[in-house]
Amino acid sequence: MSELTRAFDELPVRLTLPEAARSEPARAVRFRPPGSKSLTNRALLLAALADGESVLRGALTQADDAQRMIMAVTQLGAAVDVDGGTVRVRGVGGRWKVGDAGVTLDLNNAGTATRFLAASVLASKGAITVTGNERMRQRPIGELVAILGQLGVRANFLGGNGCPPVRLTPPSGTTEGRPHVSIPTTQSSQFISALLLVGSVMEHGIQIELVGEITSASYIRMTIRQMRSLGISIEASGDLRTISVSPGLSAFETDIEPDASGACFWWAAGALRSDLRVFVGGIPAPSVQGDTGFPAALGRMGCSVMRQGDGVAVVAPDVLRGAEIDLKDMPDAGPALAVVAAFADGPTVIRGVRTLRVKETDRIAAVRSELAKIGGVVEEDFGGDPDVMRVVPDADPGGPVSFATYDDHRMAMSLALVSLRRAGVTIEDPTCVGKTYPTFWAEWARLVSARSESRS
Repeated sequence: MSELTRAFDELPVRLTLPEAARSEPARAVRFRPPGSKSLTNRALLLAALADGESVLRGALTQADDAQRMIMAVTQLGAAVDVDGGTVRVRGVGGRWKVGDAGVTLDLNNAGTATRFLAASVLASKGAITVTGNERMRQRPIGELVAILGQLGVRANFLGGNGCPPVRLTPPSGTTEGRPHVSIPTTQSSQFISALLLVGSVMEHGIQIELVGEITSASYIRMTIRQMRSLGISIEASGDLRTISVSPGLSAFETDIEPDASGACFWWAAGALRSDLRVFVGGIPAPSVQGDTGFPAALGRMGCSVMRQGDGVAVVAPDVLRGAEIDLKDMPDAGPALAVVAAFADGPTVIRGVRTLRVKETDRIAAVRSELAKIGGVVEEDFGGDPDVMRVVPDADPGGPVSFATYDDHRMAMSLALVSLRRAGVTIEDPTCVGKTYPTFWAEWARLVSARSESRS
């Protein structure tokens, strides 16, 4: 455990800001997050499977999740050259270079890479074993394995618990016609996206039928839109119940949008500080990323939202008010919204959060435990619905507070927001932000200095 003001002297980072002075004009501060992890990892997988050289510009390359994907596709036979945010990938022409002995991919806690690469066994002649760190070995993948079983993939859970490590052996022989899989409600939409991505290099493509409630539909739509932008033929019904991918994946060039999930922390900062006008730039309108809806969610709590050039700003109201907000299209914003709600006037009901249980940590339980330290009450399974939590502000007991981060990047960035409204905040294991946003604390220092400069 270390106090950020000490642990990051070399960056440098301070966690506290002076009290807002409403008589002074708000100072504008601008951020441009690194490339989207979601878009980067989808593009990396497709580029690695394609025939020829693909170019990704603005990609996320320094974060651990993206580096795990790059190392994995290199093990599988692709050639990857990274120059800053530009990535050149020479693909394998639709078939991984895996021998009879198979290959083991250690993906640490990179959930997106684990799920995408597990499904990519359909593009391999040899077995692929996916494994990771202790938390990854607790994250269920049984639903995806069952779906792959419909396509002839054989699986051996080496830990016996429906989680990685799992050895996946591709089907033998060939199939006649386009394979069809029927998929019930899943814990993660990434299982669906994984099949869509690999379907582009399957001999006959793939047809998917979704039954039951569709999890995180916005991420499935993201995958479809991105694949279409790269020239892949996909047909999808308006309600996503049926999706059909035709084979045909060629090398491509693409620009990766800045990460809207990372942008949510800056927009939340704007909601908490009346003396700052926080802009996030570089994300197009419209965007394929569901998290771009977060400013509108903050608007329901009384914030002003404005677009200027290529940036969207959130400006805090005099008093934040509790609201009912649905995050089904942006569940990763749940912890940041819960922190904002802890400083609102009245309770906030947050829907669409059930997938937070199977992230880098159980984020609902983690938010409940940590916000309790400042008096916030988080009611899980609110109204008997596991997809809903309610945040009720209560009296802060005051004094120093130390927040656990559970080796979860989004918990660390979300809990840092508390320091915008109260002093004495310590963040444990702050380096976990390197999973997706390695420059976060350096950017945080700019947030702090922006207000300090306006008062000098």
